[in-house]
Amino acid sequence: MAKRAAPEVNAGSMADIAFLLLIFFLVTTTIPKDSGISRKLPPIDNSDQEPPILREKNIFKVIINRRDQLLVEDEIKDIKDLRQAAVEFLDNNGDGSCEFCQGKRDPASSDNPIKAVISLENNRETTYAAYIAVQNELVAAYNELRNRRALEIGPQRGFPNMNFVEMQEASNNVQWVGDKDKLKEVIEQIQEEIPQKLAEVAGTN
Repeated sequence: MAKRAAPEVNAGSMADIAFLLLIFFLVTTTIPKDSGISRKLPPIDNSDQEPPILREKNIFKVIINRRDQLLVEDEIKDIKDLRQAAVEFLDNNGDGSCEFCQGKRDPASSDNPIKAVISLENNRETTYAAYIAVQNELVAAYNELRNRRALEIGPQRGFPNMNFVEMQEASNNVQWVGDKDKLKEVIEQIQEEIPQKLAEVAGTN
């Protein structure tokens, strides 16, 4: 009895389907992005000038130990109190040279926002979550003062009811129809008046 030939399966359509599925997954799949902290490094200074000597009272020391505990100016603090403590330090105006500052003018604290420096030191065993949380609070302290300053000078420059963060967002928004050159001048003025001087000290063991 003659053997019947086995029917062949047309695999051409299967290859097309597989190719379409591959394209579908490539188009619809979202790749998660690594989160981090946005920082702009200062330009390299090739001059032979000696760095300015910082007075101890112009340095706001923040230390995170390996247990994620916070030591601020030699005092143990909760992270919820860090932002206000940093704002009071930056806004102190100890030498009276800052016209827009509203601080207590404590002679033992910073002279003015330009001279004030925040020093952050973390242990090598500090968790990344604690490190990010502290960074966020310190940056928020700068933004709080910059927002206040923006609301003070913004109306005079034609930008009423815009805080500093909103000004930055508008400056980076290609669809914003305002005067970007004028807006950038205001942003740069605020950055010069309240510079973000956040120095990181090498971690300890």
